[in-house]
Amino acid sequence: MLNRLSLGLLAVASLLLTGCALSPQQLSPQPKLKTELVAVGQGQPVVVRVVDQRPTPDLGTRGGLYAETSAVSVPSANILPQLQAQTEAAVRLLGFVPSPAASNAPQLTVILDSLKYQSPKEGVYVTEANIAATLKAEVQNSSRRYNGRYTATLNQRFGMAPNQATNTKLVSDVLSDALTRLFKDPTIGQLLAE
Repeated sequence: MLNRLSLGLLAVASLLLTGCALSPQQLSPQPKLKTELVAVGQGQPVVVRVVDQRPTPDLGTRGGLYAETSAVSVPSANILPQLQAQTEAAVRLLGFVPSPAASNAPQLTVILDSLKYQSPKEGVYVTEANIAATLKAEVQNSSRRYNGRYTATLNQRFGMAPNQATNTKLVSDVLSDALTRLFKDPTIGQLLAE
């Protein structure tokens, strides 16, 4: 009887300890534009570029007892194609045609400037995450230039540590908000249309 009890306690203890150690997560966010856009262009070509200027693909850690093993990352290859596709779709909605480099065409560069994921350092359990994304826009049309910066944040509380699918959705939502803020800036469309 005593052996069964000690085996049961050992099983519970090992489950608790493994719950504290979180494995790394590599996310592939799917940001989406979340707004209707008013077409201000008339089919003019626009050179569209999307670049990743983050110093590292690591967003942060999910916290917990062994925070160093719970890194969250988004490699450039996992985010740039989706951001490029959404940016080109938004440019089309604005009434322009995304084009390869053309000598006199206006240019729009969308820059992924930062992407962060932070959980509280104290405590054994992951109870919340603060996620932030910053995009920059650089517009050039002839000699006119415009630079904008667009940030979105999210604070999410959890009953238990979030899995990879949950974190992918949360990071996608924050990136979607930042992208939507960028394209809701009327100056971008106006300058591209001049």
